[in-house]
Amino acid sequence: MNRWLVGAAALVLATPACGETLHDAVAAAYATNPELAAARARQDALGEAPEQARVIGRPTVDAGGDAGYDRFNSGRTGTASIGATLPIWTGGRASSAVRAANSDVAAGAEGLRNIEAAILERVVGAYADLLYNQQAVEVARVGIERLDAQVAEARSRFGLGQATRTDVAQLEAQRASVVANLADAEGALATVAATYRAIVGQAAGALSAEVPPPAALPATLDAARDEAQAANPLLLQQRRVADAAAARIDRERAERAPFVSLNGAYGYGGRIADDRIRGYEAAASAGLALRVPLLTGGLVPSRVRQATATYRAERFQTDAAAREATRAADAAWATLAAARARLAANAEGLVAADLALKGVRAEYSFDLRSTIDILVADQSFRAAQLAVARNRSDVLIAQAALLRATGRLTGSVY
Repeated sequence: MNRWLVGAAALVLATPACGETLHDAVAAAYATNPELAAARARQDALGEAPEQARVIGRPTVDAGGDAGYDRFNSGRTGTASIGATLPIWTGGRASSAVRAANSDVAAGAEGLRNIEAAILERVVGAYADLLYNQQAVEVARVGIERLDAQVAEARSRFGLGQATRTDVAQLEAQRASVVANLADAEGALATVAATYRAIVGQAAGALSAEVPPPAALPATLDAARDEAQAANPLLLQQRRVADAAAARIDRERAERAPFVSLNGAYGYGGRIADDRIRGYEAAASAGLALRVPLLTGGLVPSRVRQATATYRAERFQTDAAAREATRAADAAWATLAAARARLAANAEGLVAADLALKGVRAEYSFDLRSTIDILVADQSFRAAQLAVARNRSDVLIAQAALLRATGRLTGSVY
């Protein structure tokens, strides 16, 4: 099969191998894509949740003061105070809140990984579509050049009485058709180039058609399924969401437990009389505070039941995500296998179409073939070129889909 692919690659007449590579496109998207930057910023914000949850078990200090005027007694007065609270026993409130927050952050990280994979899949798709359209334009241009030479030869043969006016007209009609194809291809190329620029963040030059298969591709369907269960970002995200839901059950149950803290305060007051500040005696206090929930009106049991039901739902959702991960791996594997088979078959057909066109042209010069034979051979050759170009793009897209399903679509793959 490799022999056919190498031969076909040389016949597509596509973009040069030294052009812009898929690695360049992926690197540009990583650096400039605003959707990816926004997702990273949201993850940074979510990353603060564990730190905020730890506050429940940490000491806090606050200061306060007031000032006023009493015309009958003290005149102008003011007070200042400072207080501190040190939680000693939270009943599991702090630890469960931190576990829930950590699970939320882990789920967000998997969600970010999925967003990155989705954007990379779009980059690969845009690259593949643009590559195909660049090749389609090139195929049409080379086809026009080939038909120009054929029309000139037919006119020369007509002048020598070796061909008819019909032969010339048939070739001219074929050339006009290919010119129309070129206009369509250039219009499609401009549209796809706009999509590429929006995703990648820069205008594309001539793309390189040489894209080696990613080394991270699974070798077998069973391996793809196993990798999907182990690394699919949507599945891992759902597992972390379920972990967070489990921690929130403990968080709600902790509201039944006592809360013990060490509290302290220091205050000082004063008044202004006879243009002098006269101070009151300072006061300080310290002691243990105990809060024991005795009756909550059914609020805590209700929240526990609610959190438990939410956890059950997330567990069911995890099972569904596992099935979806396997389905995505199966579908991507089948799509890639079909794309590879089409590419191999059409690559073989392209080599044969090239030999047929060369043979028909040689036989035409000895009056062994008609103009119709040349037209059919030329059209078949161009169709084979486009088929191979399309199949090569399909393989790129299918590879990206399989890598995403197995959780391996990252910037380092290409």
